[in-house]
Amino acid sequence: MALSTSDFIAVLNDLVETCKDGENGFREAAQAATNPALKTLFLNYANERGQYAMELQQRVSQLGQAPESSGSVAASLHRRWIDLKSAITGKSDQAVIDECERGEDIAVESYRNAIAKDLPSDLKSVIERQFTGVKAAHDKVR
Repeated sequence: MALSTSDFIAVLNDLVETCKDGENGFREAAQAATNPALKTLFLNYANERGQYAMELQQRVSQLGQAPESSGSVAASLHRRWIDLKSAITGKSDQAVIDECERGEDIAVESYRNAIAKDLPSDLKSVIERQFTGVKAAHDKVR
């Protein structure tokens, strides 16, 4: 069964949440990290996720809907970068990396789920391109 425009929007908005969660999580991780190279890496990933979210939001707008503008909430059914700050405050850089890896596992899963959907080729190509970046970040953090 082909997906409807509202289905496409739901997939895109889910990825917007994923990207916003990642952006916020990586910013928190950058603040908590003590190693300057890690701080820079995490800020770069935060900026990348912010750009991904903006691109997805533009796609939702092009489909005639208001895009998601924030990350998921703690009560959400989706497990994401939840309470990263409390999990990493005062912990070692390794603990920060471990929390980032957990968040990235969830981001990779979200992108894989989106790619598996029957989306128009233009949307699928954007999602696949972003997935390449998400997967690269995931592998580097791991």
